Amino acid sequence: MNAQIEGAEPFVPESRSLPVLATAAAACRGCPLYREATQTVFGEGKRDAPLILVGEQPGDREDVQGHPFVGPAGHVLWRCLEDAGIDRSRVFATNAVKHFKHEMRGKRRLHKKPNTAEVEACHPWLRAELEAVKGRVVVALGAVAARSLVGKPLPIAKSRGKPFELDDRIVLVTYHPSAVLRADEAAAEIRAALVTDLRAADAAASESAQRSSRK
Repeated sequence: MNAQIEGAEPFVPESRSLPVLATAAAACRGCPLYREATQTVFGEGKRDAPLILVGEQPGDREDVQGHPFVGPAGHVLWRCLEDAGIDRSRVFATNAVKHFKHEMRGKRRLHKKPNTAEVEACHPWLRAELEAVKGRVVVALGAVAARSLVGKPLPIAKSRGKPFELDDRIVLVTYHPSAVLRADEAAAEIRAALVTDLRAADAAASESAQRSSRK
């Protein structure tokens, strides 16, 4: 890891209480991204949520409001969940990186992709969230999330529908909702794929819960 990046591990408490973790994450100084961000944006949802959604990082609106997926891409995600027939109470939503990385363009703050060292530095928080939430199915929204969860680069289009093992969980890979906003002619196709993948992930989560109940 970059010598300037200590990593989040020293800041992560032993507790796996989500409120305790969120409070501790607010004081994380494990990488330089906190210096330009308004605040840490931790994951949100119920501890017993059967489905875990992992995106890349907070955007501008998330950074201001302190909640994940409240900006334009978040609006796409929640509409896709609705179209997939998934209640938001079934979802724990978070990001691989907890601070907004950006660059200034005039007065605007534009998203800047976190690098590998920054993603790795923040991974202890994601690992703690996964240990705290009971859901057995994790959806990687986009390449950064997939890399953080699976440990290697994955082409999204070719990886969709393939389960990847993560300890006692499965990871399913799909597009980040921001891909719908960036696309032109392909926007409807990408959105439909995202809905399909979310529906499949929810079905897998329900199947996992049924297997657990039979044990």
